[in-house]
Amino acid sequence: MKNTLFLPTTFLLLFAACTSDTREAPQSITYWSANNQYEIDLAKVVVAEWNQQHPDFPVQHQPIPEGQSSEEVILAAVVGKNAPDVYSNMWPGDVQLYARARVLMPLNQFADFDSVMQARNSAETLREARSLDGNTYQIAWKTNPIMMIYNSKMLRQNGFDHPPATYSEFIEQAKVITADLDGDGYTDRYMSLLDIRVTWWQRFFDFYTFYIAASGGKMLMQDGKIIFDNPSAVAVFRFLRFLFEKGYCPLEKAQGRVDAFLSERVATRFTGPWEIKHAEKFKPEGFEYDFAPVPVPDDFAGPRYTYGDIKSIVMFKTRQKSQKVWQFVKFLISQKNDYRLLELTTQLPVRKNILQDSLFQNYFVKNPALAVFAKQAEFIRGTDLSAGLKEIFDAISQEYEASVVYGAKSAEEAVKDAAQRARLILK
Repeated sequence: MKNTLFLPTTFLLLFAACTSDTREAPQSITYWSANNQYEIDLAKVVVAEWNQQHPDFPVQHQPIPEGQSSEEVILAAVVGKNAPDVYSNMWPGDVQLYARARVLMPLNQFADFDSVMQARNSAETLREARSLDGNTYQIAWKTNPIMMIYNSKMLRQNGFDHPPATYSEFIEQAKVITADLDGDGYTDRYMSLLDIRVTWWQRFFDFYTFYIAASGGKMLMQDGKIIFDNPSAVAVFRFLRFLFEKGYCPLEKAQGRVDAFLSERVATRFTGPWEIKHAEKFKPEGFEYDFAPVPVPDDFAGPRYTYGDIKSIVMFKTRQKSQKVWQFVKFLISQKNDYRLLELTTQLPVRKNILQDSLFQNYFVKNPALAVFAKQAEFIRGTDLSAGLKEIFDAISQEYEASVVYGAKSAEEAVKDAAQRARLILK
């Protein structure tokens, strides 16, 4: 298995390139959005309105340049001192890295920060966004809660009137779904599809999602200390291993293949609200699907949490007139533009009580599938704020491959080893 080290090289690049100096400040704001067409369209609308209202301090919008990953592009921009004033697709797991490099603006320095954020976000969301030094460098902007999409017709035709809510129900339904219908020794269908790639971020959508659900909302750390070597993590490893071992999930990469769910090769998949537009566009005639929370251990009780796949807004230290940039950030996260985010991108703004907000209610009536995700968004978790988080997820991913995918280690041993390596990373 590969051994990928992220932290030392990244820190050397950042600290070698970053100082407390700021560039000369022309009377404009540079804003980078994600480079998918939906968010480009959103940015065009928002920026056009801002520029009409603020001709003295216009915004120049640019989708983040193409690269192997947005994280690498942002890092290169910071090192080259070409970072934007505002970036709205920051992975929260990277915020601590840039905060320690002193290239992010502490947003809590603005006098109205607390009132603005308390009106938009829950206390829990604000707490998760706060960095280890007590400052807040990010605003949780949008979320894509991970849920289980399921083929409701397939389940119904096999005698099940509801999606599996627990591990035992998932296994019970898998036995029937994957039965050898032709008697030729091969299964024609699988219960689900789990990506076996060892890539660190892939674990967000299998292990980490299931771990958050099984633990009732725990993350990998608490007060800066590793806590995921616990029964919940072991239960997740053991359950997912069982799915591969019994042939309920195919032992193959999910990348670059025909859509296994819409082609009815698998009964379930774990995905976000982006799946709605995709499914509606490509589903075959008569195909029926719905969404449900991620299955949990049989003895689980309490709210059903999941991974929120949050992206944040940050301000880089590039301008002297930071107050004007802050005004644009507030405009970007206004109620009106949060509605535009929902309407144009089918992504949920991280806004409390959104289902009860009169501005959004009619939209959810017309889009009931997204309302399911909005309800789930009340119970989500992001990622810990740690400069070594990528390396920690890499350690988990390698143990996942050894234990869950290939069965070379027990669940207990794999979780213990991943946690031990994580603690070394934090030293």
